[in-house]
Formats: sequence, structure tokens, C-alpha cells
Amino acid sequence: MADVQDATPGVPADLLDERLIQNEGLAGYAKVFWNRLRGGELGSLPVVVGLIAICVVFYAQDPRFLSSYTLVSMTQFAAPVGIISLGIVLVLLLGEIDLSVGSVSGFSAACMAVFVVDHGHSMFLGMLVGVAVGATIGLVYSLLYLKLGVPSFVFSLAGLLAFQGGLLYVLGDHGTINLPSDSGLVQFAKFGFVPDLLAYVIVAALVLASLGLQLVGRARRAKAGLSTGSLGLLLVRSALLAVGLLWLTSYLNVDRGWSYLWVLFAALVVVLDLLLRKTRWGRHLFAVGGNEEAARRSGIRVGRIYLTVFVGCSTLAAFGGLMSAGLLTSVSQSSGTTDTNLTAIAAAVIGGTSLFGGRGSAYAAMLGIIVLQAIQTGLNIVNVDSSVRFIVTGGVLLLAVAIDSVSRRARTSSGRG
Repeated sequence: MADVQDATPGVPADLLDERLIQNEGLAGYAKVFWNRLRGGELGSLPVVVGLIAICVVFYAQDPRFLSSYTLVSMTQFAAPVGIISLGIVLVLLLGEIDLSVGSVSGFSAACMAVFVVDHGHSMFLGMLVGVAVGATIGLVYSLLYLKLGVPSFVFSLAGLLAFQGGLLYVLGDHGTINLPSDSGLVQFAKFGFVPDLLAYVIVAALVLASLGLQLVGRARRAKAGLSTGSLGLLLVRSALLAVGLLWLTSYLNVDRGWSYLWVLFAALVVVLDLLLRKTRWGRHLFAVGGNEEAARRSGIRVGRIYLTVFVGCSTLAAFGGLMSAGLLTSVSQSSGTTDTNLTAIAAAVIGGTSLFGGRGSAYAAMLGIIVLQAIQTGLNIVNVDSSVRFIVTGGVLLLAVAIDSVSRRARTSSGRG
């Protein structure tokens, strides 16, 4: 190795193999990208291609599909279930499942509504109660899994039924509880939209923060003697991201602009993504999801990972339920009991989170819920019966799982599994 280093002064340590040096530059980047696709590393490419196809088809049927009004409404109504789907991403990364997130969201919202409307407490305290209910449920789930060995499918299925009953019990004779229209939750979720100028500032700050983090990462790799990739390519990607987001912001501002609810969801996605990629907890979570026994033998506290994930999933489900209640301005016996479970789980899988554990990202929830909301909105615009939406959603979910299975076999055969 020393002879190789002496023969190639200035070459980063991870590129000493001349086959890796050939992967530098734009042509090398294209080669690496193609090799990853052949090896089953599809990333978010299938869902992006699918979303483009959906937009083309529905726009051809009715141009209103891509109007600013439709896009604003689409993002606003996608956010609550998207928040719930973030929790599903966490449990799927461990190779587990939670079938009760819809029921938990409705039950937590009902507890909040009764606490606020019937008992006269503030909305802030009511929301704390709702979130605490979700966290407690997640704690119980983790104890059932870790102490008694009950499979996640079983206790979450039991939770689905139990918390539907809990929703009916808490609401009692009310049936439906209307939230105060002047409450902070309703004003935020239903009527809150980012002012035009502030929206541009947020987008600019987001792009600059992303670029800054990547530059810091390059500096750390350079200090460690590792390759840093093309700075020009990094700057071009950041510029394209800035232009795309600024244009989209200006287009949405034709109507109401970005809703605060969607901005909150996007912020949660970014934070969770950073936690998964940049923290020890995130690395341990992926390790446990990839191979639990190997993770345990390497010293990872597996039980703590399961505890945080189940609590996090139920807490996000409760929080999503509260946001949904604020958006709809009420809690009813149907809250969280329709297709919330289906949509939240399907969004995570369609967005690219593997059902086999160990692969996925927070952005999977965002991409997946956009696809599902686009399908629902498009079918509503072209006046297709709601039964077709369930059929189409089921077909898209099956396709996503099939792609994941095929890519998983491709990764295994190429030694990337």
C-alpha cells in the first residue's frame, strides 16, 4: 500500500485503485449512477418517474390538475397523513410494522378535543395531552415487543381495533366535536399560509443550509484524505434546486402560497433525515434494521432502538391526528378510521422504504404521500368513482413492493445486499 501511495501522490486514499479514479468527473458520475441502477440501487428514481407520469396523464385529462389552487390544496391535505407516514418509515426501517397509526391518530385527536371543548382547557394543553397519549401507546407497544416478544403485527392489529373503540368511547354521545374556529390549531392548520416574501426567504435559507452542510462534509472528507467529488457538480445541483423551489414558490403564491402545515411537515422530514443520516442513533437504527444480531454483537443497545422507534411512530401518529383535526376543524367517529392506515403505510413504501428493513429515508414519506395525494386529487378532478381510487392505490402499492423486491434481488446478486 505504501508503494501505491508513493506512486500516486495527492490522490485521495479512497481512490488509490485506478478503477475508482476513473469514476471522477461528470462522465465518471454518470458511470457510477448507471452501475448503481444495474446493481439495484434505484433510490427515489421510480417514484419520481411515476409522479411525472401521473402529472402528465391527469394534466392531459384536465389542466386544472396543475393549477396553483390544486397544488396548494394538495400539499395542505397531504401533510397530516405525511406526518403519520414518517413514523411508518421508522418502523419499516427496523423491518417491523404498525397497523394502528390511523386509530392512534383519531384516538389522540379525540382526547385532545374532549380536553379542550368539554373541560375548557387551552388548546396548547390539549395538544400536549394528545401527543402524550400517542407517546404512551408507543411505550406500551415497545414493552409488549421487548418484554413479552409479541410481534409488531399482532399488537398493532390489536391496537387498531382497540383504539377505534377508544375513539367511540371518548367521543361518547357527541359523535362529532367541533374545534373552536379561533383556536391556534385551526388557524395554523386550515388558514395559515406563509407570506410571499417570507416564503422566498425560507426557500433561500433552505438551499443555503443544504449547500453549507455539503461543503462542511467535503471539508471533513478532504481533511481525512478522502475524495470530495466535483465542487462544480455540487454547485450546479444547488443552483438547480434553488431555481426549482423559487419557481414553484412563485407559482403557488399565485393562489395562497405554501401552507404552514406543509412547511411544518417538510421541516419534520428534514430534521428526521438529519437524525437518520448524521447521528449515532440513526446509524444504529439502520444497523439493527439490516441485521439485528450483528448489531447486538457490535455493542448496539437494540432494545433502546426499538423503544425510541415505537414511541416515535405513535407520537408522530398522534401529532398527525391533531393536525388533521385542525385542518378539518373537528374530530368525529370516522377520524383516523377510514383509509388513514392504508395511505400512511402505502406512502412510506411507495416513496422507497423497503419492507425488508434497513433501507429508506425520511423523504420517502414526502414523495409517497405526494404521489398518493396526486392520484386522489386527479381522480376527483376527472370525476372518477372513489372505488377506483382504492383500486389504483392498491395497484401502485403492489408495483412499489414488486420494484423493491426486484431491486433487492439485484443488490444481492451484485454483492450490494
